[in-house]
Amino acid sequence: MSQHSSEQIKVRTFGGPTALIEYGGLRFLTDPTFDGPGDYPSAGPTLTKTAPSAATPADLGSLDVVLLSHDEHADNLDTSGRALLADVPLTLTTPGGARRLGDKARGLADWEPVVLDRPGGGTVTVTGVPAVHGPGPREKVEPFTGQVVGFVLTGQDLPTVYVSGDNASLDAVRETAERFAPVDTAVLFAGAPRFPVLFDGAPLVLDSVQAAEAAGILGARRVVPVHHDSWAHFTEGRDELEAAFTAAGLADRLDRDWMRHA
Repeated sequence: MSQHSSEQIKVRTFGGPTALIEYGGLRFLTDPTFDGPGDYPSAGPTLTKTAPSAATPADLGSLDVVLLSHDEHADNLDTSGRALLADVPLTLTTPGGARRLGDKARGLADWEPVVLDRPGGGTVTVTGVPAVHGPGPREKVEPFTGQVVGFVLTGQDLPTVYVSGDNASLDAVRETAERFAPVDTAVLFAGAPRFPVLFDGAPLVLDSVQAAEAAGILGARRVVPVHHDSWAHFTEGRDELEAAFTAAGLADRLDRDWMRHA
């Protein structure tokens, strides 16, 4: 692990899956969602947003890259988020999402790297890593919930950062850990979202106990949970996450800023 401390990697969360990561002089935004509360129709069940974002796109300043786990659900990319993409030089997402989103988007297959120039010299590498948006193998899940991708950020003299995306598979976490662990900072999408009509109500993204297990698998020194609030189908929130990490003996891994914003 790099000697550089995780405190040097700034991560701000805004509700839902949206977080700003400042890394290697570049500014990365995960799954942009800034629309107001209300009902959002989708190809499947209607999604209900229950709370506004903690910021607007105008509050963020310039962005270099959007890390978009997938483009097909309003709780990961909404109308405001789509408008924001036009002002960002690069969106990294799934291969299918890149085809839908157009020229500024690039799709990443598993383990596919993209090398980005840092403002002060040197590079940051973003590697696409496996993610499965529901219980079971990809071939059984993707026909219902679509492709999803996670990301790992690396760079010389920089800590390793993992962004899970909408992943429910601990096997995918183990595959990533085999190549990149220990990671310094893990941005873990959690919340145990469920719909009775999908997979008998099993979580479509990590539940709180699984998030704590993922942190252990990754050897993560710091965990920033996202994707656990602001939507009605998220069935586990901050309290469940704190309890699960405490039970696993990992409460000290939870990001201090995240804890302060309780």
